[in-house]
Amino acid sequence: MYQFIVFLLYLCRQIQITMDIKILTNEAVELLKRLIETPRVSREETAAADLLQAWMTERGMEPQREGNNLWSIAPGFDAGRKTLLLCAHIDTVKPASGWTREPHKAQREGNRLYGLGANDDGASLVSLLQVYRILSEKSQEYNIVMLASAEEEVSGRNGAELALTLLPHIDVALVGEPTGMQPAIAERGLMVLDCTAHGRSGHAARNEGDNALYHAIDDIQWLRTKVWGEESPLLGRTKTTVTMIDCGTQHNVVPDRCHFVVDVRTNEMHSNEEILKEISSHLKSDVVARSTRLSSSRIGLEHPLVRKAVEFGRKPFGSPTLSDQALMHCPSLKMGPGESSRSHTADEYIELHEISEAIELYALLLDGLKL
Repeated sequence: MYQFIVFLLYLCRQIQITMDIKILTNEAVELLKRLIETPRVSREETAAADLLQAWMTERGMEPQREGNNLWSIAPGFDAGRKTLLLCAHIDTVKPASGWTREPHKAQREGNRLYGLGANDDGASLVSLLQVYRILSEKSQEYNIVMLASAEEEVSGRNGAELALTLLPHIDVALVGEPTGMQPAIAERGLMVLDCTAHGRSGHAARNEGDNALYHAIDDIQWLRTKVWGEESPLLGRTKTTVTMIDCGTQHNVVPDRCHFVVDVRTNEMHSNEEILKEISSHLKSDVVARSTRLSSSRIGLEHPLVRKAVEFGRKPFGSPTLSDQALMHCPSLKMGPGESSRSHTADEYIELHEISEAIELYALLLDGLKL
């Protein structure tokens, strides 16, 4: 009889969890629809931040705000405990030209919800907000902070970088991004270089001048064939790609200046500063980094958050794309509903069951976690 009663209690709990997830999912989807219909391109997120602030306030989350960043600290904060940050971004890229639907109109077709930012990063944002509410209602052994950040798509200084300076000390972060709910335990860094080769102008019909374009070609060839050492098992080798070039004034003038842009994607084995130093020492061109602050990130397989994700059948991987992780000075894990391949594409969408599954998996992963 005792075992039967225990079974009934377990069954009732499972039914209650299922009912709660269904209610929370419906509410999350309605919020996502409102966000889709509130244009929130990077640096223009004010209306969406207003909407979220009101939504969070109505649910007792007592949001704090700086610019268009919003955050909430769960009740019972104790500086003596470790702190987990849940983070997802508010902003979107500009809509691509190939949209066949209205990007800022939430359109449901079957189990899909179409709209700009539905996948990147609206689904993660609304799912994590609901999970934050679930976790906040139960005493945890760690503090919880929820951050909805701005300017992520442009790595803006008034986004997470600013907000993080105003938060309590963070020990570990879970960053919501579309990964199919698989844990990205490493992420490439980004550095953009402006390179300028110099020469001397002259008439193209005579043997005059010193062609800056030829000097640039030599440097580009070095970058093209350079094999960077220390290959990462998760991210491969650091990668340098020349993506833009600007040179010359007209066909009969030997160019005295050639500018080209290099996209550098670092693995966790190299710092941006190390790569910049080596490139600068080898190229004849002047080399200027737009920024070195977007670093590669990694969290160890032995971290309790990663171990628990693996216990739930998740498969750790390395991500080539950048997120707010690059600005964090703590271990961080990237995981969220949706697929990265849908991001920044025309007719972006999220499967509604992906939101439901995300809320449930996030809650199971984080409830009772021992950091």
